[in-house]
Amino acid sequence: MPGTPSVRVDAAAAEEAMRLHASCPPEEERGEEAWVAVEGSSSEESEAVGGGSQSATPTPPPDGQQMMKRVEGGQRGSVEMLSPVSVEEKGEEKEREAPVLRRSYAGSSPSMSYEFSNVRLKPSSPSSFLRSGSQFRGTQHSERQVYEVQVEIKHVDMRESSLCGYLRIQGLTEDHPTLTTYFEGEIIGSKYSFLTKHDDWGSTDKVDLEHWSKFQAFRPFSKAARRGNLHIPNLAQRENIFMRWKEHFLVPDHRVRTITGASFEGFYYICFNQRVGSVSGIYFHAKSEKFQQLELKHVPDRGTYGAIEFR
Repeated sequence: MPGTPSVRVDAAAAEEAMRLHASCPPEEERGEEAWVAVEGSSSEESEAVGGGSQSATPTPPPDGQQMMKRVEGGQRGSVEMLSPVSVEEKGEEKEREAPVLRRSYAGSSPSMSYEFSNVRLKPSSPSSFLRSGSQFRGTQHSERQVYEVQVEIKHVDMRESSLCGYLRIQGLTEDHPTLTTYFEGEIIGSKYSFLTKHDDWGSTDKVDLEHWSKFQAFRPFSKAARRGNLHIPNLAQRENIFMRWKEHFLVPDHRVRTITGASFEGFYYICFNQRVGSVSGIYFHAKSEKFQQLELKHVPDRGTYGAIEFR
């Protein structure tokens, strides 16, 4: 308020205002400034406040009475009686500090940042085709059969050279016209080489090079791939990305490991062209027909897709 504030407050009016508000201060008034007197003052003090003329210089309050200031956020702080000069100084100081005050409302939930890490785990992908949510459709060819295949990528992490998704194949067996498996992929580059390092996958260095050589895009890497430790710089900027896709279990029942007439114990050698969004693959299993070819194309989605961030 402008001018010199009056430090004498009508105690009866303050008590009546307190009685009318069951919760003091009410929620809608928690951000306002107000001066109130603490309940519990004696009757003599009330008479002294109610009667007589106001002096130019305020006197200290009697023992037992204390001035309380309602601060933004519903908090109360005890303040001393102020002289006219100190009131002006406090007012100027308060104006300087006002921009940094924060509101804190009763019933508001705590900030999530205090309970969880602030590190954001954003999925990374090299292109608009090889990303979470991408779908590919095509066929898998054997000598006698052609099967329809659909692949949905669930997550891609180029920093960890990995991805995962679902592979759905139709017409493989009469008892199971459609089979869906969960697979994980290794991206060839900084972490994984062209040579398979999993003994239980049944492959050898000779088998690896024999299958990789079926891809024309592999020829520039054929000599370096034989040495094992191959690093491909600027992998995300290259036209072709090489991967291995390994099926792990059926979906939705992951407990089923074997199906009569079908097998997912092998894995795919993959060459992905991220310029056109096409997938070329060769399936390998020691007891299956050799060089079964997988050909998939990206399903157009007009560049829109859902995004999920793990926190």
